[in-house]
Amino acid sequence: MAQETQAVAAEIDGALDRLDAARLAQEYWAQDEFLFIERFLPPSAVGLLLDDARRLEPGLHRNYIPRHKKGGSVSHYAIADDGPALLAFYRSERVRRFLSGLVRADLELCPDDDPHACALYFYTEAGDHMGHHYDTSYYRGARYTVLFGLVQDSSSRLRCRLHTRRAGRAPVDLAVATRPGSMVIFNGDKVYHGVSPSGPGERRVVFTMEYVTSQEMGRAKRLFSNLKDAFAYFGVRALLGGRGRGRGARATG
Repeated sequence: MAQETQAVAAEIDGALDRLDAARLAQEYWAQDEFLFIERFLPPSAVGLLLDDARRLEPGLHRNYIPRHKKGGSVSHYAIADDGPALLAFYRSERVRRFLSGLVRADLELCPDDDPHACALYFYTEAGDHMGHHYDTSYYRGARYTVLFGLVQDSSSRLRCRLHTRRAGRAPVDLAVATRPGSMVIFNGDKVYHGVSPSGPGERRVVFTMEYVTSQEMGRAKRLFSNLKDAFAYFGVRALLGGRGRGRGARATG
């Protein structure tokens, strides 16, 4: 496990060293806080992350909410238990520094009891999809979303509409194939996004990471967030059984 996390950390350091941070920041802000990096990590690093995803996939929780979403999810709690390479990616100090510079804010990891801190999403059955939405933050500050592509053997696409909240600017629609090694970064309160349906026999897997400017959340919003996570994403059993494990894994990481 230690070798996996060290290998991922080394690959991430190399990837960040190769980036033109100034050019990417210009692109991020020109697109109203949206950025797509087509090749962030090489196949060797993606393979280590995929090993974790394959190990965690049997425990995924599938759900279907008509006209909203259908698919499988694995929470931060399970990743903290048995996804060392994925967890190392999320907790990477260098990744967080890069993102902070990009969005011009000091970013923090989400609290240990947030099952969305990092998660896996599986679009592996016909009709799996996600309806268009904003990633509205229940935290007192802003929340930023990072999507990392693991598998894209599918016609399913991440669909984004940019500039929806800029007066006098026409929206721009994008359809993004999150191929292995690619990374998408955006402000969830600004980018209207969803996932188009997958077809029979197709497979799309993404790793999501969330970063915030404040870890504080009001009690009422925490309750609402927990209920949404339980019924729309990870299942009641996973959330009730996972909170202590998530906190313990952070402390020893």
